[in-house]
Formats: sequence, C-alpha cells, structure tokens
Amino acid sequence: MHYSIKLGVPLRILVVPLFLLFLPSAYADWALNMPVGVTEISRNVYGLHMTIFWICVAIAVIVFGVMFWSILHHRKSRGAIPAQFHESTLVEIIWTLIPLLILIAMAVPATATLIKMYDASDAEVDVQITGYQWKWRYQYLNEDVDFFSNLNTPQEQIQNEAPKGEHYLLEVDEPLVLPVGKKVRFLITANDVIHSWWVPDLAVKKDAIPGFINEAWVKIEEPGIYRGQCAELCGKDHGFMPVVVVAKSEKDYQEWLVEKQAEKAALANSANREWSLEELMERGEKVYAASCAACHQPNGMGIPPAFPALNGNTIVTQDIDKHIDVVLKGVTGTAMQAFAAQLNDVDLAAVITYERNAWDNKTGDVVSPQMIKEKR
Repeated sequence: MHYSIKLGVPLRILVVPLFLLFLPSAYADWALNMPVGVTEISRNVYGLHMTIFWICVAIAVIVFGVMFWSILHHRKSRGAIPAQFHESTLVEIIWTLIPLLILIAMAVPATATLIKMYDASDAEVDVQITGYQWKWRYQYLNEDVDFFSNLNTPQEQIQNEAPKGEHYLLEVDEPLVLPVGKKVRFLITANDVIHSWWVPDLAVKKDAIPGFINEAWVKIEEPGIYRGQCAELCGKDHGFMPVVVVAKSEKDYQEWLVEKQAEKAALANSANREWSLEELMERGEKVYAASCAACHQPNGMGIPPAFPALNGNTIVTQDIDKHIDVVLKGVTGTAMQAFAAQLNDVDLAAVITYERNAWDNKTGDVVSPQMIKEKR
C-alpha cells in the first residue's frame, strides 16, 4: 500500500523554508552577531552591544514571564475576579524609577564609548577617503600617495559565467594599507552621491557626503586583511563598491609607502615617452575594465539610454578631441563622470585609445599622454 501526503499552500510555505534552513549549505556563512573586531573601539562596541542585548533579554523575560503567569493564573476559568483600583502613587513611582535606572545603566557605557569613537585627535596618519560611483579614492595626506580602489572581481563571475571566488565582490585592485599600532584618522567625503565607508572588523562606518567631511579613526592591533563595503544605496552598482584594508607592520608599511611614491614618480616620467598602440591597448583594457565596463559593459554595448554603447559610437570613432573632452570633463546632466581627477595622463590616453580600437572600432588612432596633458 502506498501513502502520499499533499501539503496545503500555507503548510508548504512553513515547511519548505524550515527544510532549507537545516540544509548544511545554509550554514556556509552563518553569523548571528557582529564581529569582535581588531581594535580597542571595536571591542568596546561589541561589549556595549552585548551588555544592551542581555539587558533587553532580562527585561523581555521578566515582562513576558509576568504577563504569561498572570494570564495563566488569573484566567476566568479559575474564577479569578479582577481587582478594582485606580491610582497608586507607589506603583507609578516604581514603574517610572525602574526604567529610568535601566536607561542610566545603558547610557553611561554608551556615552563613554561614543566619546572615544569621536576623539580623532593626536592621529599619526591622516587619510582622506572620497567615495565615487563606484570606487574609493585614498589620499595619504603629507605622504604624496594617492590612488583609486576599484572592484577586482572578474566580470565572468559577476555574469555567472565562472564559479564565484572566495571573496566575491569583496576584492579590489588597490587596497587601503595602514600601519599596525598607529592612530589613523579618516577624513571621509564623496564626489557625487552619498556613500558610506564601512569595515565591520574596525568598527568604522561613516557616511561620505558631498560637500561635507566626516571624521573617524582607527588603531589596528593585528596585521591582516579586513573587508567591508559601501553601506549606502548609492546607485545601480552599489553592491560593486567594496572596501579592503590591509594592516601591515610599521616596517612593511614604510616600505610600501616608498614603493608607491616610486611608482608615482615612474608613472609621471612615463607620460613623457612615446607609447605604442599595443602598449596603450594592453593598459587601456585594464583601465576600461576597472572604470568603464560597469556602465558601458565589457563588450562596449552599454545599457541604453542611460549608458550609451561605445561600439560604433560616432564620438568614439570620429572626433578625437570631442572624445577626449567627454572622458576628461564628463557630460552634464548624465551619469557620465569626469575622469580628469580620477585617472592620470597615461591611463586616460590608454583607455581612450582602447575605446577607439576595441570591438568594431578599428580606427587605428593613438592617443598619447602628451595629448591628454595639453587638453588639461
């Protein structure tokens, strides 16, 4: 004899999610609490969070315990007769005083933690963080180091054409590098819309607002890699704006600074030499993937009408001067940003050369860094 059970719609709605919940794969990235973090502030925040949490648990247990006990022991079937009374000065004092004491117990540690979080004085390193759609710019003040940090997840993974990597959508081409054991002050702002710079392990989450500068600080205690992302709905590619912080020892950090300064000097010198079409195309493809592909697509077909196709576009295939102007200055009233401040002369020359010779745009044109320099 064969038996079968047919579940009604309401029961299926309940059973299926419970079944999925207990699958082993459901626990692949299972987390119910905030991280303890790797800074004194992050531990303070975690401790404050747990203190408030257990206070709320205790309140819930007492309140619901009394409520359910009252419902059970004073129900009509047991012949309970409701008490007849109105005002009680003692009761009113008690139910006013107890919540007041609870609020004070919560406010004192919260205020102490907030005072520490907002004290960015005596910083040893200053970094300005600027949000762009959809990347971060890091400027090390007084160190002559300045670069953009872009999403580094391959488009094949994003388009579901390849397996997802370990750090899918949380990997960048240029991470923010900070020294361990030094107080670092962040000056956080934005170039276009409101963003939010957030790294849970550092207990830093600050809005980046155009025209305003917000302060935050961190003193990392352990070397390592700490990941976060933009926590503001800043546009269609909001999910493609990760933050990666690499904490290094003081010695390694100083070596990294020297290396970045040398790279900048070498790049400035390279802008004065002659670049071949092949060199510009190779470099331009990388710049395009990092800065342009999100809107205009890897195949250059765009997402009309918001993001026009570059493949076959007359601006790209004909007037070089106009093409350079659009990339340098952007297009007012559209989503096309100005890249004059975002890319150096070599990268601008490379990406414009790439756009004029990629896909079906076989113009053969070479845009040199000197041409970009003159246009500036």
